[in-house]
Amino acid sequence: MSELKTRPTQADVSDFLASATPARRVAEGQELAQIFREVTGTEPVMWGASMVGFGSYRYVSPSNPQTRGDWPKTGFSPRKAKLTLYGLKDQPEAAPLLAKLGKYTEGAGCIYVNKLADIDVAVLRELIAIAWARGDDPVPA
Repeated sequence: MSELKTRPTQADVSDFLASATPARRVAEGQELAQIFREVTGTEPVMWGASMVGFGSYRYVSPSNPQTRGDWPKTGFSPRKAKLTLYGLKDQPEAAPLLAKLGKYTEGAGCIYVNKLADIDVAVLRELIAIAWARGDDPVPA
């Protein structure tokens, strides 16, 4: 059985966020961390070298059911080019909210935002809450 390579680490989330570039990503990353903390009621954990994750669930790949493992219920990364938001678009209840989120683009399992000011933070909070409510059973993504 193949396991996912991205796993929780002991790395310090605050140190990671403080090292983000450009400088505005530091502030945006810290703001996102606070928003995710408030909605989930939990502290973030670094997943791999660049993902700030909240909670976890059992993942099974739809394209290869042998690929499975734990994955964050939701999270983000303050990447240089764009903010990357994870776990916010794969629940059916999220679809109507995405139209209200603001300016973003989509990847396979994530949402890309140029800057936090481009999106409606109230809608972001709703999307985080939906992702957080995800069950712990294996879920294809």
